[in-house]
Amino acid sequence: MSIMLTAGQAGDNPQLLPMLDQINVGRDGPGRPRTRPDRVVADKAYSHLSTRAALRERRIPFTCPERRDQVRHRRAKGSAGGRPPAFDQVIYAGRNVVERCFNRLKQFRGLATRYAKRAAYYRAEIIIASIVLWLRTDLQDTT
Repeated sequence: MSIMLTAGQAGDNPQLLPMLDQINVGRDGPGRPRTRPDRVVADKAYSHLSTRAALRERRIPFTCPERRDQVRHRRAKGSAGGRPPAFDQVIYAGRNVVERCFNRLKQFRGLATRYAKRAAYYRAEIIIASIVLWLRTDLQDTT
């Protein structure tokens, strides 16, 4: 799990690559943890040519719809605009899991209203709430 706090007005897209650098996915057997995810599924806020190029360079498949202005710009160029990026609606439909996770985190009153004034305390609250949600899910799966 990786959690980064930013200012409220900060954009999400510039934080994507630093967030990916923090990811470690443990293996079932021996070996080092993986540092590259199988796929990144994101909303239109992450749809940018530089993001697509950076993920392509890292060999990470990327599922993200194109923004309308990007579609218009590409079509205005005609054949020089290139092909639209690959987009799989079936894979993108699974993105709702992320939104549901945010909604479940907001059920914790201290997180939703941000009672903690210091960023370190707020980050700690998010981690604790995430662990609680994970344990609840794990316990429901075993019963």
